[in-house]
Amino acid sequence: MGEMDPAVAVWPARGRTRAVVLVLHGGAERGTGSVAPWKLAYVRMVPIARALHRAGRRDGVEVRLLRNRRYGWNAPAEDPIEDARWALERIREDHPGLPVVLVGHSMGARVALRVADDPAVRGVCALAPWTPRGEPVEAVAGKSVLVVHGTLDRMTSPAESHAYAERAADVAARVARFEIANEGHAMLRRARVWTRLAVAFTLDLLAGDDGGTLRGAWAASGPDRLRIPV
Repeated sequence: MGEMDPAVAVWPARGRTRAVVLVLHGGAERGTGSVAPWKLAYVRMVPIARALHRAGRRDGVEVRLLRNRRYGWNAPAEDPIEDARWALERIREDHPGLPVVLVGHSMGARVALRVADDPAVRGVCALAPWTPRGEPVEAVAGKSVLVVHGTLDRMTSPAESHAYAERAADVAARVARFEIANEGHAMLRRARVWTRLAVAFTLDLLAGDDGGTLRGAWAASGPDRLRIPV
């Protein structure tokens, strides 16, 4: 991209790299300012990135946390989508042919769902996703999708993420959606639950073992699979 390339923090795998997790932070509908490393939306994802690394590094999982050039979505430019595509291309250059899992929060979850059509992507873990009415689902065709939303979220709509999950279920390989009771948008009250689900999803896709955390979710019937209480 040039002078204003996004920034990427990397936690390397132990030994040979076998897969990569790309973590995407939130933002705002509008905002052309840069994303400082101390910006809350970015800082919020650091503990999740570290937890993903701790859980997967022995299985060859590298974790990358992208820091966008600009804070906003900024339609019609959709700046963070361009940044995520850039990050996926860097992964392809460094680790050609390796599978990728996307983990995003809020706006970052929307970005992850949009760029899931990259051939390297196995699936998307969408935490408190911003999925406005009519958000397209074609990009997740053939992928695994986990949606997690707090029941008290007032920043992004749980009802809209449920509607998105219903639409995505028609094209994705599999979709499950968890509803975290008494939790808002910031993922602070029950941080361990958000982290546990993100880690389980990643290990399920990349290492074939989630410790049983999601077994019941994938096996649940259609409507129940999109409103799993936790």
